[in-house]
Amino acid sequence: MMKVVHTDAAPKAIGPYSQGIIVNNLFYSSGQIPLLPSGELLEGDVKEQTHQVFKNLQAVLEEAGASLETVVKATVFIKDMNQFGEINEVYGEYFSTHKPARSCVEVARLPKDVLVEIEVIALVK
Repeated sequence: MMKVVHTDAAPKAIGPYSQGIIVNNLFYSSGQIPLLPSGELLEGDVKEQTHQVFKNLQAVLEEAGASLETVVKATVFIKDMNQFGEINEVYGEYFSTHKPARSCVEVARLPKDVLVEIEVIALVK
């Protein structure tokens, strides 16, 4: 059984995809970038952008009946590996005691030329 997840507390999908999908007891998020729920791009440094990405993730996780504490895997896409330390610092604020599995890759380009995108897989409560 699949269920589409949508919340107005996170930006709408900007293409033919969903904010996330629940399959059985797992939630799969689409990659979240630093858009505000209104759809406007948050202009800011990599730390500010990473905080906005986490706000978006928290919103879709909550709508799915999950949370950061139930994330089992995160994938982080970054524009510049030289900014890994700053992104990792913010990431550690959200995953301080619970540390899910993670991959982090530098990519040539991200949607809307943002600096960071994160997607997660989480258990639904």
